[in-house]
Amino acid sequence: MALAFAILAAVLAVLAAVAWARGEKLARRVDRLTRIAARDAAEVDRLRRADAVVVERLPDPLIVLDQSRAMLRANRAAQSAFGADMGAVLRHPGLRAAIERAFAAGENESADLSLPVPVPREVRGTVVPLDPPLADGGRALLVLSDRTRERAVEKMRADFVANASHELRTPLASVIGFIETLRGPAADDPPAQRRFLAIMAEQAGRMNRLIDDLLSLSRIELTEHQVPAERVELTPLVERIVAGFEPRLAERRARLDLDLAPDLPAVIGDADQLAQVLQNLLDNAMKYGADPDGAAEVSLSAAPASGPRWPARPGVVLAVADRGPGIPRAHLPRLTERFYRVDTGRSRAAGGTGLGLAIVKHIVNRHRGQLAIESDEGAGTTVSVWLPAAAATAEQDQSD
Repeated sequence: MALAFAILAAVLAVLAAVAWARGEKLARRVDRLTRIAARDAAEVDRLRRADAVVVERLPDPLIVLDQSRAMLRANRAAQSAFGADMGAVLRHPGLRAAIERAFAAGENESADLSLPVPVPREVRGTVVPLDPPLADGGRALLVLSDRTRERAVEKMRADFVANASHELRTPLASVIGFIETLRGPAADDPPAQRRFLAIMAEQAGRMNRLIDDLLSLSRIELTEHQVPAERVELTPLVERIVAGFEPRLAERRARLDLDLAPDLPAVIGDADQLAQVLQNLLDNAMKYGADPDGAAEVSLSAAPASGPRWPARPGVVLAVADRGPGIPRAHLPRLTERFYRVDTGRSRAAGGTGLGLAIVKHIVNRHRGQLAIESDEGAGTTVSVWLPAAAATAEQDQSD
């Protein structure tokens, strides 16, 4: 019996030793698998972060789509370019069709998009399927390339040739006619020469103003889709521009009243372009509104955050009002068209090019503002420009 117990004890000892050896080996395997899993998890996390960095730092707007064709994430360029309009862009029928084709065929697909708001833009969307997918499950990349500037350049060239050739024809024909007269019948007539030379100088000045305005309008249209980034205080800008009009006011014996509200918020804008807006509006008021011994008014006021007239966020309203003859209501909707004139003869006699309000409209569009023109015949005209306050713009960007 003792021998049997001894044999059993020996067997158990052997089994315990074997079990301990196997357990140690199993523990080592588990530990090795744990280290491998941790290393793989770290590698996946590194790849995910690398993907995110690459996507974020690309200069073009880029959106990562998941298997359901929904947006997984978007880089900073996409957020800046489209913001709250991202969903509308992704729902564009042409783009949705390109996304479906890319997923079905597994090949790159493209679509050209025309986006009308907040300003007209031309965008080319390219869908790039991913196989294998990104670490976070992204199955396709959507690259949105803004082609607005390229299309604007093409349009600018065509418009410049058409507009310049049409508008320059009359003054150029007049100058050529006077040159022929000076070389012929008026060659020995000093009084006629002085009179014709004065008219030629006037026509040459008109051509120069026309070319300057056409070039200015073309430059503005090239950047209309790019929101300005400067912080502009409007009160000192208005005071500076108005001071520059004092000689013309004295010459016309006209008066320009200022009504500038205190403690106005700054706006995000391009100071030079905003100065051009006020210059054009004051120029129109002097040419067509304020009669000799008359008056015009420039005002700055804080727009309410809510109301029927302006957008439901804080802003500043710049208004120029004259007490001239006013404009018939039928003409108001077309005043910002290129070369549209209520009275062509009076406009040209005053040195107008028909481009002033068109320039104002495009600058206001670039600043994501609003333009309103009100006029009563016999009572004058008021042109108002609403610009979003800098604080409101910053808050909207953060929410986007």
